[in-house]
Amino acid sequence: MNETDTVRALAALAQEVRLRVFRALVMAGNDGLTPSALSEQLNVAPNTLSFHLKELTHADLVSQERQGRNLIYRASFDTMNALLGYLTENCCQGASCLTPEAASCEC
Repeated sequence: MNETDTVRALAALAQEVRLRVFRALVMAGNDGLTPSALSEQLNVAPNTLSFHLKELTHADLVSQERQGRNLIYRASFDTMNALLGYLTENCCQGASCLTPEAASCEC
């Protein structure tokens, strides 16, 4: 991932509804969700949701697939992992960044 892609992804996520949509799709995993399921789950109007899904898709954070009469949206885990990798690429100059408390967390 390059700097331009990183800025685009972060800009897309820097909005409350889009962040909630992305997190819901991450939690849904590879099964993804239909727009109606997302709208109901997040209590977001369908036209508003459509706008935010378009922005997330443009940032390559979300993919869309047609299954019969339904559209299925999924989080793009490759892009998510590339973003996280870019942000932490040179973290702590190669030393472990975890505190002892965080390393022993049973989250």
